[in-house]
Amino acid sequence: MTQVIPATGGPHAPVDLHALAASAGIAAEHVIPHGRDVAKIDLRVLDSSEHVSSSGANTAHYVVVTAITPTPFGEGKTTTAIGLAQGLTRLGEQAVLTLRQSAMGPTFGIKGGAGGSGGARICRPSA
Repeated sequence: MTQVIPATGGPHAPVDLHALAASAGIAAEHVIPHGRDVAKIDLRVLDSSEHVSSSGANTAHYVVVTAITPTPFGEGKTTTAIGLAQGLTRLGEQAVLTLRQSAMGPTFGIKGGAGGSGGARICRPSA
């Protein structure tokens, strides 16, 4: 299931980071704000009781996509991470994807930060 948390006040208005984290099942105590638009998640959230099944197994996982050689078409870490999150969601898992500033210039034939220099957002396509 894809859930979009709309920004009130237009597409460039800041998103309520605590509401966004809550929609992913992350308690506010694990959200560490860094300014208005950015927050980090304390990795101790993986050990919290809210992510332990009735059998005692930890149900939360942390995956890092790093050090990949891009294809001739420029598909690299960003494309792989997006595909991984979409695939997990399609399998019925709850997936959260975070990306730092992308450098998808080779993919789009543009030199430099084709991802909007950190200002880009991944949104669900319109129906």
